[in-house]
Amino acid sequence: MKEDFGDSIKNKVYEHRVLRRMSQKELANAVGVSKQTIFVMEKNNYSPSLVLAFRIANYFEVDINAIFSYVRKDDNND
Repeated sequence: MKEDFGDSIKNKVYEHRVLRRMSQKELANAVGVSKQTIFVMEKNNYSPSLVLAFRIANYFEVDINAIFSYVRKDDNND
């Protein structure tokens, strides 16, 4: 069984999408995933692959770190 380190990936996909006045479906179509994928990603219930994370960052024309951030277990005080 894999060890659960308690770390996670947080994102600002929702913020970037809303600033562009896009629907989840429009963003999903632009980056080649389903609307459901965007939905769960925005809720921080899904960590995208590196390829998808770069696709999203490239779509919004920002550095990947402007949208996605790594949160260590010790920093994850939700």
